[in-house]
Parts: sequence; structure tokens; C-alpha cells
Amino acid sequence: MRRYSSERRARLRDPERTRNDLLQAAFREVYRSGFQSAGLNAILAKARVTKGALYHHFGSKEALGYAIVEGIIGPDNRGQWLTPLQKGKDPIDALIGIIQGLSVRPEAVRGGCALNNLSQEMSPLDAGFRKRLERVFQDWRQGVASALREGQANGRVRRDVEPARTAGFLIAMVQGYASLAKNAQDPRVTREGIVNIVQWLQSLRATNERPRRAKARDSRGT
Repeated sequence: MRRYSSERRARLRDPERTRNDLLQAAFREVYRSGFQSAGLNAILAKARVTKGALYHHFGSKEALGYAIVEGIIGPDNRGQWLTPLQKGKDPIDALIGIIQGLSVRPEAVRGGCALNNLSQEMSPLDAGFRKRLERVFQDWRQGVASALREGQANGRVRRDVEPARTAGFLIAMVQGYASLAKNAQDPRVTREGIVNIVQWLQSLRATNERPRRAKARDSRGT
């Protein structure tokens, strides 16, 4: 009890820590149960703060949900997709690396994609969620499209590829396989999706890039 009191006093002295604890606890509860079923008492227990602290930082359950999108889901998506694209020289290589890095752990398959879960649940019900989630999808699509355009300029991506449409198709495939795997509760669905998406991404390479990549693979195998 004494330890809990000292931790609580520490949070009171560090409001940013309190806010982050609430946000992380709320994200985990929403990921597990969905936003509508997420219980505030469960969130408060996990964050070890009072209801007063919750309403001080967020004002309402909806405001807390919006903060999850803006403070966790959006940044996580940028870190997973856009940062590797910005750092990589070849967008196809970068995208293949991202796809091959998708988790096939049973708990990840069971829970599904946080962005997909929340958009499916709340976009039809709440304009605040819909607009914020739409921005995450837009940033994702624009980031991939921009990388593909740069790849075309550098001769790495086929000239006949339409970047925005291709980016949208990629996102649809990723989200679709996430939904299929979650519904089946089967990591094999995710693995199959990874193989199929990687094969499709390979087809986006400029013609002069394909022989070079094949030769590089052959040399690594000898």
C-alpha cells in the first residue's frame, strides 16, 4: 500500500507520465475489447490512477479514444511504414522488408490490426473517430505513393505504375489479410498474405531492376 501511494504521488508530480499511463492502458483495453466495450474502471486499474485524473487529462471517454488514434495508432503506423520508406533507397526493397516483418505471432493474429479494428468499429458511428482514422490512412497512402514516385524517378519502379492507386491497393491487401487472419485465428493466413504481397511488390520493379535483383539473389545462394 505504501508503494502504491508513493507511485501515485510520483504521478501527481508528473502529469505527463499520468497521461501516458492512461493512454497506454486505454490502448491495451480498447485493443482487447473494442472501444465500446472498453471499461473505464479496467483502464483506471491498469493505469493505477483515479477517475478524476482521467477526466482531468481527457475530459471524456471519446476524447481518450481520439487520443489513442492521434497519440499511439498514428505514430505507430508512421514508424512501421513511413520511417523505413524514408530511410531506404529502394522503395520496393523497403516495402518488402516491412511486409516480411509483419507479425505472425498468435497473439498478434488473434488481436488483429489496431487501426483496422477501430476503423471497422467506430468509423460508422462517430465522426470524430472517422476523421482521425481517415488521416492515418491518408498519411499512410501518401507516404507510400511518394516513395513509389521517387522510385520511378530513380528508375527502380515501373513507369506505368500509378503511385496513389498502387499505395491504396497495398493498404487494402494488408488490411484484408489482417482481417482474414483474425477471423480464421490462423497465422498461416498471415504467412500466405506475406508471400502473395511480396510477389506482387516484386512485379512493380522497373524492368532493368529485375535481372539485377535476380542476379544478386543467385550470387547470395552460391
